Amino acid sequence: QVQLVESGGGLVQPGGSLRLSCAASGSISSINAMGWDRQAPGKQRELVASIDKTGSINYADSVKGRFTISQNTAKNTVDLQMNSLLPEDTAVYFCRAYISGPDSWGQGTQVTVSS
Repeated sequence: QVQLVESGGGLVQPGGSLRLSCAASGSISSINAMGWDRQAPGKQRELVASIDKTGSINYADSVKGRFTISQNTAKNTVDLQMNSLLPEDTAVYFCRAYISGPDSWGQGTQVTVSS
């Protein structure tokens, strides 16, 4: 099993920045990739960004050029730097581990973009 703990959410004004962090523990060797999903009220959960063991990165079109995902394989962490935040970025953000079997998610961290 893989356990994921997120941190770094909060309230920010439009145009501001936030950095989310996720720490993985447990069966680290089973992780193929890590990433971030988000779920806004009344909407389906969607991919925000992912990064695999080779460093290959995938972003949702809506965040390209504004968000940057990075990983520290030595510390088993993955971060999401979010710049130029928009009100439509408001959601609960979930760290995700893509593993050989059912994927694992963290408990989620709220990001609210509002003036």
